[in-house]
Amino acid sequence: MKLLEITQAVVPDQSALDLVMKGGVTMIVLLILCFWGTFVFIERYLTIKKAKKSPKELLKNVKSAVLQGDMQRAIDLCNEDGTPMAKMLKAGVKHIGSPLKNIEVAIENVGKIELYNLEKHVGVLGTISGAAPMIGFLGTVIGMITAFRSLAGIEQGAVDAQLLSTGIYEAMVTTAGGLIVGILAYITYNYLVRQVAEVVHQMEVTSIEFIDLLQQPNPKKAERV
Repeated sequence: MKLLEITQAVVPDQSALDLVMKGGVTMIVLLILCFWGTFVFIERYLTIKKAKKSPKELLKNVKSAVLQGDMQRAIDLCNEDGTPMAKMLKAGVKHIGSPLKNIEVAIENVGKIELYNLEKHVGVLGTISGAAPMIGFLGTVIGMITAFRSLAGIEQGAVDAQLLSTGIYEAMVTTAGGLIVGILAYITYNYLVRQVAEVVHQMEVTSIEFIDLLQQPNPKKAERV
């Protein structure tokens, strides 16, 4: 009970904004990282969600068009869809008539480009997840140095325990802030990595099914578009 009373006396009621403001420049940096990470996550989430559109219906229609020899219709279907899978199929359709190896290479090259586009900026979250806790700890160290330096000029025996405790707990706020930002960035980073992996799996399955289509016996031949 006595400890609780001392704690309440040392740590007055403060709002979250008060704590942020007392964190100084370090907390401002952490807030910037937090907003930056949030923006990256939302932008990447929406992009990846669009890319995860099921390719089954598209693949079915493209297969039908290719078997009928209507390459232009197959390309138009891919253009309308616009997903990474559609762009890979489009590359394959445009090279029909070339050796199968050339078609595979064309699909693979487009796949690499689309994978890069999906992963773009995701690494920012990984960087934030590692940097934020260290920045927060740095802020705490700076705060502790400042708190003890402020006591250096006080006469011996006149040290104010409340002043020292307040300075220390305010310095610790930056560590807590850094950990919160870092943990959130780490979770969102791994979530996006998992989502990208699922899209890549869809791309691989789609390309395999398309190549299998071209290897079917007696398909209708068509000029390369």
